[in-house]
Parts: sequence; structure tokens; C-alpha cells
Amino acid sequence: MIRRLAVTLVLGSALVAAAAADEPVDFGMVTRIRDEGFGNSKVMETLFQLTDVIGARLTGSPSLKKANEWTRDQLTAWGLQNAHLESWGPFGRGWSFDSAELRMLAPTEAPLVAYPKAWTPGTEGPVRAKAMKVKLESEADLEKIKGKVAGMILLVADPRELKGPDKPLFTRFTDKELEDLAQFQVSGQRRAVPPGLAGQPFDRETFLRRNRFQRTLREFLKAEKVVATLEPSNVDGGIVRVSGGGARQKDEEPGVPALVLSAEHYNRLARLLDHGMPVELELDVKARYHDDDVNAYNTVAEIPGTDKKGELVMLGAHLDSWHTGTGATDNAAGCAVAMEAVRILQALGVQPRRTIRIALWTGEEQGLLGSRAYVRQHFGARPPLPPSEQELPSALRREAGPVTVLPEHAKLSAYFNLDNGTGKIRGIYTQANAAAVPIFEAWFQPFADLGAHTLTNRNTGGTDHLSFDAVGLPGFQFIQDEADYETRSHHTNMDLYDRIQREDMMQASVIMASFVYHAATRDAMFPRKPMPRESPSPSPVPREGERGRGEGR
Repeated sequence: MIRRLAVTLVLGSALVAAAAADEPVDFGMVTRIRDEGFGNSKVMETLFQLTDVIGARLTGSPSLKKANEWTRDQLTAWGLQNAHLESWGPFGRGWSFDSAELRMLAPTEAPLVAYPKAWTPGTEGPVRAKAMKVKLESEADLEKIKGKVAGMILLVADPRELKGPDKPLFTRFTDKELEDLAQFQVSGQRRAVPPGLAGQPFDRETFLRRNRFQRTLREFLKAEKVVATLEPSNVDGGIVRVSGGGARQKDEEPGVPALVLSAEHYNRLARLLDHGMPVELELDVKARYHDDDVNAYNTVAEIPGTDKKGELVMLGAHLDSWHTGTGATDNAAGCAVAMEAVRILQALGVQPRRTIRIALWTGEEQGLLGSRAYVRQHFGARPPLPPSEQELPSALRREAGPVTVLPEHAKLSAYFNLDNGTGKIRGIYTQANAAAVPIFEAWFQPFADLGAHTLTNRNTGGTDHLSFDAVGLPGFQFIQDEADYETRSHHTNMDLYDRIQREDMMQASVIMASFVYHAATRDAMFPRKPMPRESPSPSPVPREGERGRGEGR
């Protein structure tokens, strides 16, 4: 999940309650959905196939293509129609790794926990080298070590100070937190900042300069014949959080092998070097690039509509993941829930008025690329971004110019997304669409006993509903319990099947099935906000202590 961003509203007036009472709810169908979803659930079997069987699903990798094909075939087997893969791109090079082994040989022998960054090269066999601490933050730093680092493995970050945990490893929303989440914050109360720098001002030029420096650094390390670089995980307890490095484009220099170590193991190496002790390491990374297909694919399938079959209701989640775990909470969970929702409806023989279309996106972790491409191809888009904007994380790009809409833009009623881990649904973000409030309030009535009822006019970001919202289409992300998403699983080697909460997945599947059903059968299309302004401000990033997602975390 590219980590969640948040922005908000207050609900509960008598007017809202009256409007909610006017929104029809098919309680008979809800009862059938609950019976099928709780009594005959297949959601964990779907999750098992995506995680334990297929494994990590990095965009561009053979395993993601396998996941595309498996989800297409499974949706077909359940009876959905027009199941197919839609290509988008070009994305760039695929990449995968088979193994990464790092050992300390001196001053004593010890295995070390480490994983390579995506799109960085392997070692072409075991390599022994001495370790060296360096600072690599500017071209001046590079000049200082030029000619001194050949054949070395470089520790390129300061050791982390590790303290005891300051919050529980596993959390659920409290009533007070949900109450606070329902309070709207007027736009402009916070400054836009890059992910990971919550509460600090953002200098666009500084960010762009750092981004360009990474290219210079990769070329420098390769030219200086550095063996590899090491840095510590930003999570401790032996958990390793890893994303990308190197270069996705074939004509760009990928640099040298780059690995992230468990923070404790990295700190040990750094202490030894600080005490003047020579440290010798052995490294063997088996990684390779895949250049046979530069495109990526979204999986799409449908339950055809009846009298309003030309209109659409969509649901989805992103199928791609990072490469160290099996992408269970981020985001096989969301895919399994979305697939289970349509399985439930298909098993019940539902004949919706509008066509229900499920889409499992790819390229989300690199900037919502698959869903943005789909929206661009089907619904509408702004003019192409200049290169300077494309270098920024998606949440900080300033897209200028009017939205040019395609005919299908008028046909989409709503899109529902799930991408915040394994936690059960507690409510939904309206994305400042106040007209959605009474509708959602009515739809949540049958699920109050499952803990789902919170409505907020806040915006939330960092995932694929934004691709729809950006062109004026109703796109929504559900509010979910945190569970141990940030403390253990998000983008880590421990994002595995065992981090998934079975009962939460069943609850989310039932609620999503009901929401999609009611959106597809209500008389009117879903209400829309005004079309976006020509030059929207960058999405705000949460302050410290807020639950939200920012890209690249």
C-alpha cells in the first residue's frame, strides 16, 4: 500500500438521519450475503493462492504475471464474464531475486539478515570484501571517497538508535479515535510534505535535487567498483522493510547491489567499525532482470448488468506487492476481499441492474500506475505531466490543465477500493463528497453489529481510489483497523499469510459485497462532487500520530 495519507468531516445530524432513511436497503439480500460470506467463505483460500503459492508480486516480475493469470482464471471459474488482462505501460524492466546471503567472516563469523532492494543487480556469485562506513549525501561526499572504495562493501547510513516500543504492536480503532476521525479538517490546515517527513516543510527543489543525485550516485558506485551498499531497516525486532532502488529502465545505470539489513545486525557492523575493528563480509545475491515484456497488466472481470447494463459499479485492490514477503497485507488481503465480494454475489445469482466490474491493479507501489493508466484509457485524464513532475511521488505531483473526459466517464457510478491491510472495515472516507453521507449511513445500518459505521468527509490517499477521484469520479477507500500493519507487515519480509486476520477478512468481504450490490441496484447513479480544479494542491501528508498513507513507505 503506498502508506496512507489522510485529510476529514462531522456527521450525525437529524437531517442526515432522515436522508439515510430514504435510501433503500435490501435487508433480505444483506441476510443472504452475510449467510454466504460467513458460512461458505473462500476468502482465505484465495489469500493462500496469492501468498503461499504465488508469493511476492513485484510489478514486472514473472510472479505478478502468474497472479494476473490465476486471478483471471479463478474469476472465470466462479462464473464472472469477460475476464481478461488489460495491458498498460511501458512500465520498464521486470526484476526478481532468488536468494540473498550475507555473512560476517571477521572479526567473528555470523549470519546476517539482509534483503536486496528491487531493481538492483546481483553479485554473480559469492564475493568477499571488507566493510567501510561512508557518508553519501552529496557530490562533495563522493569526491572525498573517490579512489578509496574499490572492492569495498559500504555502510551508507548512520546506525539506528533502538528503543523499546512506544505503542502496542497490534491495535484497533478505539471509539474515541473513530469519533475524532469523523471530524472534518478544513483544507490548508497542514502543509504538504514528502512521505516520511510528517510535520516538516517540503522544498520541491531539494527533493528533486536528491532524486537526481541518486542517479549520479549509482553511476559513481559502479565506476568506483564498489561491491555493494548496506543500510538499516527502519523497523526493528529483526523485521526488514525494503522497497526499490536501482533503475527500472534498461538504458539507465542500475548501480551496484544494495541491501537493507535488520537494524540490529546493521548496528553491530557499525559498532565494530567505530571501534576500529576490520570487518570482512561475504555476500551472494542471486537477482535478475526480465526484459521480455516491458508492459504490465490489470486483471478485469464482470458480472453483467440488466436494465442499466451500460452503467458501471467498480471495486478493486492492487495485486502487486514488494518482493521480500508475500504481500499478504499489502495487498493480497484487498484482492482476496474484492474477489470474495464478487464470488458471493455470483454464488447468490445476483442480477444487478448496473454491470459490476472488478479490477486488480498493478504498479500501485510505484505510483498508482496501473489504475491511473486504466482511468486514462477508459474515463479521462489531464494533459501529460512534464518530466520535472514525473520525478515526484504521485501524492506530490501538481497536475495542471483541465480533465478531458471520455464517454465512459458518464457511465461509472462509483468505485470501491480496499488497501489498508488485514484490519476489518470500520467505516468509509467520502473524499469530501457530502452527498454520499446519507447513502453510506443507510448501507452501513446492517453492519453496526460488525463494528462498521464511521463516516468521514476526510480525504485519504496513497492508493488507487485516487486515480478515479482525480478525474471527478466517485472513488472511495474504506476505513480499516490498523492491526499490526505498520509495526510488522507493511512492505516487510514478514508480510506473510500469518499476519492476516481471518474474521476481519470475512467481515470486509461481506460489507464490500453489500456496498457493491446496493450501488449496482439503486435507481440513481451515485452523486458526484464538482469536477477537480485545474491545478490542485499536492495531497497533504499526515502529521505524526495520524493514521495515513504516503507513497513509498
